[in-house]
Amino acid sequence: MTTPSSTPDQADAASPGLRITYPGDLPVSQRREDIQTAIRENQVVVIAGATGSGKTTQIPKMLLELGYGQRGKLIGHTQPRRIAARSVAQRIASELGQTLGEGTVGYQVRFTRETSRGTRLKLMTDGILLAEVGRDRLLKRYDAIIIDEAHERSLNIDVILGYLRQILPQRPDLKVIITSATIDPERFAEHFAAVLPSGERESAPIIEVSGRTYPVEIRYRPLVLEAELEEDDELEDIHSVERDLTQAITDAVDELAAEGPGDMLVFLPGEREIREISDALTSHLGRGTRGRASLPVEVLPLFGRLSAQDQQKIFSPPPSGTYRRIILSTNVAETSLTVPGITYVIDAGLARISRYSQRTKVQRLPIEPISQASANQRSGRSGRTAPGIAIRLFSEEDFEGRPEFTEPEILRTSLASVVLLMTSLGLGDVESFPFVEPPASRAITDGVRLLEELGAVESAPSEPGGRRLTRVGRTLARFPLDPRMARMLIEAHRLGALREVLIIVAAMSIQDPRERPLGQEQQAKEKHRRFDDETSDFLAYLNLWNHLQARRKALSGSAFRREVRSEHLHYLRIREWWDLHSQLRDMAKDADLSRNDSDASPQAIHQALLAGLLSHVGLHDDRSREYAGARGARFALWPGSALAKKRPDYVMVAELVETSRLWGRTAARIEPGWAEETGAHVVKRSHSAPHWSSKQASAMAHQKVTLYGVPIVADRVVGYGRVDPEAAREIFLQHALIEGDWRTRHHFFRDNQALIKELEELEAKTRRRDLLISDEQLFRFYDERIPAHVVSGRHFDSWWKKQRHETPDLLTLTEKDLLAADEGVAEAIEADFPDTWVQGDITLPLSYSFGEVGAKGTDGVTATVPLAVLNRLQPHGFDWLVPGMREDLVTELIRSLP
Repeated sequence: MTTPSSTPDQADAASPGLRITYPGDLPVSQRREDIQTAIRENQVVVIAGATGSGKTTQIPKMLLELGYGQRGKLIGHTQPRRIAARSVAQRIASELGQTLGEGTVGYQVRFTRETSRGTRLKLMTDGILLAEVGRDRLLKRYDAIIIDEAHERSLNIDVILGYLRQILPQRPDLKVIITSATIDPERFAEHFAAVLPSGERESAPIIEVSGRTYPVEIRYRPLVLEAELEEDDELEDIHSVERDLTQAITDAVDELAAEGPGDMLVFLPGEREIREISDALTSHLGRGTRGRASLPVEVLPLFGRLSAQDQQKIFSPPPSGTYRRIILSTNVAETSLTVPGITYVIDAGLARISRYSQRTKVQRLPIEPISQASANQRSGRSGRTAPGIAIRLFSEEDFEGRPEFTEPEILRTSLASVVLLMTSLGLGDVESFPFVEPPASRAITDGVRLLEELGAVESAPSEPGGRRLTRVGRTLARFPLDPRMARMLIEAHRLGALREVLIIVAAMSIQDPRERPLGQEQQAKEKHRRFDDETSDFLAYLNLWNHLQARRKALSGSAFRREVRSEHLHYLRIREWWDLHSQLRDMAKDADLSRNDSDASPQAIHQALLAGLLSHVGLHDDRSREYAGARGARFALWPGSALAKKRPDYVMVAELVETSRLWGRTAARIEPGWAEETGAHVVKRSHSAPHWSSKQASAMAHQKVTLYGVPIVADRVVGYGRVDPEAAREIFLQHALIEGDWRTRHHFFRDNQALIKELEELEAKTRRRDLLISDEQLFRFYDERIPAHVVSGRHFDSWWKKQRHETPDLLTLTEKDLLAADEGVAEAIEADFPDTWVQGDITLPLSYSFGEVGAKGTDGVTATVPLAVLNRLQPHGFDWLVPGMREDLVTELIRSLP
């Protein structure tokens, strides 16, 4: 957007005590007039500069000089990381000759704020700026906003860029400066393009600033198995090329060692590869000796989980000419950290890239070829202080065929946090939001489903985006945490386990304080084993916490630090754990979540954790020795888990990470019933065909319960009334009241059954099936009188207990109710079909049946003769049957005449 806007009077720029200078050796200082002119004349300016150009520290001062950040307004300056926000703020304050937080410059990161009434420039994380949108929709506190390191394209950065584009037409006075490395600045310029009266789009201006770099010679030394690498763009198993990679690196080290002195930086995809290459190089070069190199060599690892002591070695280079360092690093040294003294770079061209799996619904860490931009960033590390050489272990053709840039985070991560954030801020539908690059609809759907799993959102067609936050969702949005972990805190409050779960969630939100230094892995494992719990890795955090708290009280500060180091625990991470726990505790209090005073049970703790991990449940498969997880995923427990060898039937895991296989990390044994209770809103229940149970006086069915495909109940017999009340009621009426298969003492039932039996005997006597009403008519009798909620004997008893006092004869059947024939037919039948037969002084009982000859029992009329009178009985008289049968008898006799 290039619409001009008013610029504050420069005479106002220099407030008392503020002296602005620009280092002459920084390239951005030399473009000061161009940058300030572009800012005056345009609402949005994109500044692209290589590392070391000075854009991060000098552009804020240019805005101060132009007069922004006055009259109650602020200059906002975002950074992707907390450490950068504070360090940049400290650097700018120092250059202005001020104390951070007390003068012109302040900063705010999660849980920490140092600003004053005189603050004009506020450094902050991008997440802080987004949070302010909720209470300052048009960001009216700011008259200028710098979005730094925009090329990183984090989730927060992309949401901010989209939101700024939405509000800029309503804030013509707001200046937006996008700073980026020289990585695709045109995309940002096009994103903020203005529509001219002619209908054409005019991109925001781009000012490019060179960096302080020296020439770098690029050499391509492809691996032998390069062709196979090209075919597999997700190299899952580095061991398939291990021999070639190791040989290629040792060859490259020998080649560069011959070029002269200088440290080497080797980029590898992960910790495992770093350890393997470290062993190979140490063997190849000789530990602490000259070996094949011209100088003594020290091989050092560099990765995110490295202990503080080992990291310090990286940033403390030796005096020139004493010995050479070979630093083996993950992509942490690509942009985040600047390693001093590097002259040579060896790039394997691979990295573990966090990527969301649509299939397993988990965040994966596959090894992939890096982009061209990343390769250039890596090679540029060798040209910071002098001309350098970079060897790429892939061909130039391979390089040219790689994607130009690393895919933005929003295109390769779970969008649950984004959906939660945007819904809480009322930013509208995620699919129609003006992202720089819109995410796939399927990824948005998965994000929504996770929030549904957590009970955070519900459908609301009238709301922006078609959904709204539930009470749980509104509380979730108040925590700057992964939604899963925030959900654990809410459930812990409900179950009385918040005190313990706060400790666990804080631990899971930081880097593990338990260290395993190189060469001391087994010793560290033994030290840490005493904190293990055989049923739960989560409880190990509590055990460690309690140990640290006890030792902290017993020892002085320095003695405590010495002890934790001796136990292979990272003191700074422990402090971070304590600080984060304290901050989460305060936030929980603000959200009206109360901590329990008494100790929570392990069951309550794990049920609370399970509320955030419903899709991380697994059932052990004895055949494969793996766990069947959600949506068909199969995972193994991480070897470092205390449960790895025990393999309980059901587990939940804190995270599922896919490397060479899918691993479940931080596990605990659970009872399947917990999952059914906690996940009641997402479990699926299937039922067999219902059947009648006279014992239960109810329709019953066999139930199977699954949680995202994981069976948690295999074959449970349940009342069908909860499944299908209408069908259960029909079964109850049919079997209990019509067929009489019911053990009950209700008088009406006993009387009704007796009357029905009497009338059935009349049918047998007359050999007719039309005297009694049909079952359908009898069903209708009960159906019209018994309410819909009565679906079983238990429900009936509860209802009838009150109803019988009001209408005691409501369900009592009469002969009139049951007979389909005319009234009086019963008396006529009794005369023609007597119950006894008399011969002289002998009276015999008669019984009647109406069925097929040969069936069980008899058909017709039967006289039962006691043995005592059998010899006195005469055959005459039996031929004529009973009066009611004589008409049929005579008819048959006539038919038999010749």
